Amino acid sequence: MLEAFIIAALIILALAASGFAWQKLGAVADFRRHPPPGRLVDVGGHRLHVLDKGKGRPTVVFEAGLPGSVLSWHQIQNELARVVRVVSYDRAGLGWSDPGPEPRTAERIVEELHLLLDRAAIPGPYILVGHSFGGLTTRLFAARYPDDVAGLVLVDPVGPAEWVPLTERERRRLAGGAKLCRRAAGLARFGVTRLVALLARAGAHTIARIAVLFISNGVLVDTRSTIGPLGKLPAEERAIVHMFWVQPKFYAAMAGQIESLPESAVQVARADDRLEGKPVLVISAANANPARLAEQISIAQLSSRGRHLVAGASGHWVQLDEPELVAGAILEAIADLGRPPAPPSRDPVRHTIH
Repeated sequence: MLEAFIIAALIILALAASGFAWQKLGAVADFRRHPPPGRLVDVGGHRLHVLDKGKGRPTVVFEAGLPGSVLSWHQIQNELARVVRVVSYDRAGLGWSDPGPEPRTAERIVEELHLLLDRAAIPGPYILVGHSFGGLTTRLFAARYPDDVAGLVLVDPVGPAEWVPLTERERRRLAGGAKLCRRAAGLARFGVTRLVALLARAGAHTIARIAVLFISNGVLVDTRSTIGPLGKLPAEERAIVHMFWVQPKFYAAMAGQIESLPESAVQVARADDRLEGKPVLVISAANANPARLAEQISIAQLSSRGRHLVAGASGHWVQLDEPELVAGAILEAIADLGRPPAPPSRDPVRHTIH
């Protein structure tokens, strides 16, 4: 009996060591095959990946959703770079960026982004473009650094009211999702996620959708809207996303953001919105639920230059479903900077169905 136990333990240790080595070697090969398209900039002990294209002012800065990367904005960034300077980046632990210190609150993310822009010599003023979770961080950035922000374009943004106050059910979901993400990070270190992806290479986007639902414990309930864009990306970009999703740092970053979501929402809710007189364009998905839609309309009303649009042909990932709509909204925000200010009001927001 003891001999069988020892043999089983040795087999498990051998498999773990092999998986660990396979993951390490695979990661090195992945990043050689797909090197970062931009620069890695130190922001105080870890590096963030920033992709800077085009010329002109103001500078457009993209902030991706919870699991997103610079690839979330690839098409729009290339299009707008013809006429303006456009910057996308990967938050700590995502894309090509290094893992960052915790907690991964909106406050920390904003501080890192501000430092990144400074050290990368990318001056303001900025038009901040935030998708989903990026709607929280861009609003907090605008509150913390109002002189650096010329306007906002928010793409189906998450608002603080979705997580404040936090119900006990939501608290359990967040805790369970973060715990499972931590577990997935541990498995990824031993090549388990790489093995699953390898077995399902032909349908990696489907596996990714299932994996997100499982590891987030339902926090990311609408996995089709969260992971669906994988099927819409070109084959080369899908391969890069696949590379991201087998890295332990990805799951650790997801866990950190999920754990900090209530605190991030509170930070935004308590911040002074200093958006009056600035263009604030908010784009809602066609299938946005009534509560989210109402909050998105209220965000547009924070400025007399606010405007609310509904992307009639889009789900949550509007920038991939209707990139021309998002690009047009960004150009409209830039053009609006040259117009004389309107008198302050809380009621002038216009609703446009696209």
